[in-house]
Order: sequence, then structure tokens, then C-alpha cells
Amino acid sequence: MYPAELVAPMSQELNAIGVESLTTPEAVSNVLDKTDGTVLLVVNSVCGCAAANARPGVRIALGNDKVPATLTTVFAGVDREATAKAREFMLPYPPSSPSIALFKDGKLVHFLERHHIEGRSAEIIAANLKMAFDEYC
Repeated sequence: MYPAELVAPMSQELNAIGVESLTTPEAVSNVLDKTDGTVLLVVNSVCGCAAANARPGVRIALGNDKVPATLTTVFAGVDREATAKAREFMLPYPPSSPSIALFKDGKLVHFLERHHIEGRSAEIIAANLKMAFDEYC
């Protein structure tokens, strides 16, 4: 577990743009068990090399005309049980932190793994998400 004072700014970066933190497995299930609408789920992470661009990429993407109806996040290494539950919904993809998943009508339709995020600018990440939003939202 990471110290609360270390992760608070990283959580707040997403919360400030309307992304709801899911901190329990029950909260994750309540959102991802839905069979209608679109849900964005960000697996937030302390990792500076990838997460530092993932969060701004999400912020930029949410400026798109079409966006998911529900915006959520779990924090890997902080909300361990909630993250583990979220990863059940992301199978067959292996655990990846950070990562960004888009669900439509209860099905995973788009997924950015860490290797899609690491080394990419926030603008490239946002462009990828905007294309997915345009297709599925």
C-alpha cells in the first residue's frame, strides 16, 4: 500500500474532472455489472513513466464531443480489492497498471494496456481514446 499523502494528488487529478473513485469490489460490480450505457474505467497508478501521461490523456479525451456516460477509476496498489475486481472484468487482458478500459452495454470494447500508454504523450493517448469514444459512445 502506498501512503495516502503520496497518492492523494494522483487520485484528485482524475476526481477533479468528474472521474469517480471506486474503492471497494462492491462499488466496481455495481458499475461494471450494468448492461446498458458506456463506462470508462481508469486503473490509476503511481508509476510516473506511464501514469503521468495517462491521467492528462484522459482529461484531454474527455473534451471530446462524445464521452462515456460513466467515468470511474480504481487505484492499483491502493484499492487492491477494488482493482482485483475490476481486472476480472478486463479479462482476457493481464493485469496492467496504468490501463484504461471502455465498456459498452456490459462488454469490454476498448482497452489500453500499460504498453500502449508508456512512452506515449498525453495527446496520443487522448487521440486513441477519442477514436474509441466516437465509435462506442
